[in-house]
Amino acid sequence: MAAVLGAFEQAVLLSLVRPVTTLGKEAYGRGILTEVQHRLGREIAAGAVYATLDRLEQKGLISSELEAGTAARVGRPRRCYTIAPAGVRALNDARAASERLYAGVRWPLRTTR
Repeated sequence: MAAVLGAFEQAVLLSLVRPVTTLGKEAYGRGILTEVQHRLGREIAAGAVYATLDRLEQKGLISSELEAGTAARVGRPRRCYTIAPAGVRALNDARAASERLYAGVRWPLRTTR
């Protein structure tokens, strides 16, 4: 089993699982930031997403490649991200761990007071 992923790492990885339907070719920093904000329902600092993308790439859970700049970006290139097979396995492991954690708990939770 891979190291347990935090909720934020899972949100970033999940944003890369859905590029065909939501991000398309937009699996770059700003597109990922927007998707993570949508998933978590709150504002997120762009730096937090970029730091997490760097960390996930160092762990081998995602890969990236620099795309050529366009006229719309005044020639500036941008980095596009793709989830790696190890990232998919890590998400599956995280989901299974969460399901085991909550197994047998009756919902909704009630206080004892």
